[in-house]
Amino acid sequence: VQLQAYGGGLVQAGGFLRLSCAASGRTFSSSAMGWFRQAPGKEREFVVGMNWSGGSTYYADGVKGRFTISRDNAKNTVYLQMNSLKPEDTAVYYCAAGARRYQSVSTNTREYDYWGQGTQVTVSS
Repeated sequence: VQLQAYGGGLVQAGGFLRLSCAASGRTFSSSAMGWFRQAPGKEREFVVGMNWSGGSTYYADGVKGRFTISRDNAKNTVYLQMNSLKPEDTAVYYCAAGARRYQSVSTNTREYDYWGQGTQVTVSS
């Protein structure tokens, strides 16, 4: 089972990026999915999560209204659209998936069993 995150890069403040996380090895259509990020010298923090059906999402306060999570089960892929980026959004972004079926959205890293390798997002001021 593998999660491959990509789409990061360098962008100016106010710009946008779209991250993708492609899963292989099993289907995640019934799994909760999430995005986390980790800035240098800081702990990994929750960004956004989605329950198994996609019908429930939860965003960290700092990204509400700017970031949007979505999923395409046919492609076994989850996306993170990031708009109005700020320098404080600079971090390595990780996608994560739960192993349990019909899982609720969670902000806790321990609820996720599979992790991507991370993709760097750098926002310049």
